[in-house]
Amino acid sequence: MSYIFLLLFAVLAVFMVSAGLLTSYLVAPHRPNPIKNSPYECGEQPIGQAWIQFNVGYYLFGLLFLIFDVEAAFMYPWAVILREIGVAGLIEMGIFLLVLIVGLAYAWRKGALEWV
Repeated sequence: MSYIFLLLFAVLAVFMVSAGLLTSYLVAPHRPNPIKNSPYECGEQPIGQAWIQFNVGYYLFGLLFLIFDVEAAFMYPWAVILREIGVAGLIEMGIFLLVLIVGLAYAWRKGALEWV
């Protein structure tokens, strides 16, 4: 019986997303011209192609920042309840930090932190 509700919610979600997209397509004004279709970059006239390849290092740097940002967000609630969870929680956090430190050392050794 619970699968029926799951299927009903899935169908309802697909219907609502489709209805929103269709309504937006039908109601929104569409008057293209060369100025509207040109790439916009802070009020400056674009120079060259809009489709260029970026260095993968920027993405790696961003992912590493995200990983360590989530680590900091995860450590705050852990520090608040550290007395309640005791030594077992301290050991688990030590293992968690060890895995992240090994990952940081690996990224550092591979040169992913070099800003080129």
